[in-house]
Amino acid sequence: MGIDEPYDTLMERVSGLDGVVMVIGEAETGRTTLAKMLLRAAVERGRTVAYVDGDVAAATVGPIACVGLKIVSSVEECEDLDDPDELRFVGAIEPNGVVLPHVVAVSALVDIARESADLVICDTTNVVTGVVGQTLKYHLVELAQPSLVVAITRGSELDPVIGMLRRFLSARVAVVEPTGDVAPVSPGELQDLRSEALRRNLGDDPPRWRVQTTVFAPTLPDGFDVSRLDGMLVGVQDERGRCLGLGVLEHESGAVKVATKYGDEMRGLRLGSMRVNLDTFATSRVRLRELIFGV
Repeated sequence: MGIDEPYDTLMERVSGLDGVVMVIGEAETGRTTLAKMLLRAAVERGRTVAYVDGDVAAATVGPIACVGLKIVSSVEECEDLDDPDELRFVGAIEPNGVVLPHVVAVSALVDIARESADLVICDTTNVVTGVVGQTLKYHLVELAQPSLVVAITRGSELDPVIGMLRRFLSARVAVVEPTGDVAPVSPGELQDLRSEALRRNLGDDPPRWRVQTTVFAPTLPDGFDVSRLDGMLVGVQDERGRCLGLGVLEHESGAVKVATKYGDEMRGLRLGSMRVNLDTFATSRVRLRELIFGV
């Protein structure tokens, strides 16, 4: 599709926009780096900017498996995005099987961000191809209605999704090349980063809270074997349905407990699609339908 404009021109254009700017691209194209650059450039112009972090696999705002929102009004705040102003639980680091909760989470935080910020910068996952990638990006753009989609592409890998967004949603898309200083990350390094992100949110020895089977969403069926919940990642929800942070379920002698730092305000638990080893913080994928219904 060709490169539309250089980075300096893009920075100037985005800094003066209102609404939402969404950044898409594959892994190791500098997607998050560019999103932060756009954030900083707009803040330096005196604007209040919201950063919606939809990259659930390598979160910048809040923990992995969640979508986070941070409102930024000073250059200093651009350097410290980890502590979210709002959080929504998705429960997975891959969009397969969680496209709906992912889209709902991003859309909800974009709506909240619009109320407080002049401009919303929205980072996204690196899944941009195939049925899942195209479906995810289509519905994100459909609901967030960005003023501009910035597509970082090495070649033609984004042509199908760019064409779809322009054809069906009349999206304005700016196409740019990756920056030359993107450092590749090995699968082992990526797993280490995810484990460390979970460790920060969960803590090395979080308090345990006994919970009833009625607190879960989705609701557990009658006769469900609660031992199957052992190690499952959950989102700890407050009374307004906001995610406070993460927890991990433990089963012992027929009782279920949740290991979490957020038990004081806990009103319910949303089941994720991952198991977490609390000794190593290593993760493994779980199909939620298979967990609950055995199919």
